[in-house]
Amino acid sequence: MAPTAIARRPAGPQGVDSKETEEPISYDINIPYLSVTKESRANTHYPEYLPSWDPVWFDPLPHFSYEDPALRVKDKTKPNLLTPGVKVSHIQPRLGSVVEGVQLSQLSNAAKDELALLVSERKVVAFPNQDLIDAGPARQAEFMRYFGKPNYQPVSGTVRGHPGFHVIHRDGNRQEISRFLEQRTTTTLWHQDVSYEIQPPGYVMLGLLQGPEVGGDTVFAATDLAYKRLSPTFRSFLDNLEAVHTSSKMIAHARLTGGLVRKDPVDTVHPLVRVHPVTGEKCLFLNGEFITKINGLKEPEMRWLLDFLLQHIITGHDFQARVRWQPRTIVMFDNRSTIHSAIVDYIDEDNDAQLRHIFRLASLAEKPIPASEQSA
Repeated sequence: MAPTAIARRPAGPQGVDSKETEEPISYDINIPYLSVTKESRANTHYPEYLPSWDPVWFDPLPHFSYEDPALRVKDKTKPNLLTPGVKVSHIQPRLGSVVEGVQLSQLSNAAKDELALLVSERKVVAFPNQDLIDAGPARQAEFMRYFGKPNYQPVSGTVRGHPGFHVIHRDGNRQEISRFLEQRTTTTLWHQDVSYEIQPPGYVMLGLLQGPEVGGDTVFAATDLAYKRLSPTFRSFLDNLEAVHTSSKMIAHARLTGGLVRKDPVDTVHPLVRVHPVTGEKCLFLNGEFITKINGLKEPEMRWLLDFLLQHIITGHDFQARVRWQPRTIVMFDNRSTIHSAIVDYIDEDNDAQLRHIFRLASLAEKPIPASEQSA
């Protein structure tokens, strides 16, 4: 089903070819905001997936009803998905799995329900050698619509005619990366996708089109396990906090660099601890970029708390899983119980990046359930 959109641009510096005298550094080095070069176009094996900026405008997301497909599963052994001959290898004991012998393109609705349950349980599931990678954007978007309402990105490049795609593309970009590393000590950016929406994504697909032979991994941390490691006293304090998530910083950056903007900024209040609707676990719900306020706390208190929680997650290698990519791999992950970061280690001494080309599709799910509402 086509998105509801108005083909117009809002007022302001939107042209993709405009330049600022002093370009600000990117808040996220993984995504481009302007057109790719002719050299990049020649290098890619998937030109259809190069980032484009269609001049469409999306109104704010309205509330919608959502039923998690995982809740329909009766047989927890997942007989429609994990058929004889399917191999499941765990990346870490508590999260992350690699599933071989399954083609996502061939799954029945019953198997998709079981896939949702598997992703809810294992949090990150990688499927190597998927023919869905070559099936085209329409098929991929249709597959993800089964798991929730499509998300439409406000600023980043998409697949032409398919605004639900978020394109992650690096190739060269030496000057941009050098500017970034002049100000930052690391390229990692820990976040939960699109947390500012009133109903953020539940299930997310990442598909690798091309990547470096070594490097460019994605690391995930389990926010339910991170929550459990905190003291009962501290957890009870966090359970009653609410945070303001906003897309304003991302949109302001796009406008400063002359990029296209498709949505007005969104500010949403979410619980700092949410309840997963499938597992029932309490999960920290925070973001390294999108949170601007914690209701009831002063600015220094908020900064201390967010810094503490992020450092707790970032250093918690005992509840993390690192996905090493291979071409034609699809990763499905649970955005409600994980936080993640790409790792930009595929650059040379001159900060010239190897080609890395990934697409993301995010399926919007339920409004986050506050931990304070969970019955004892």
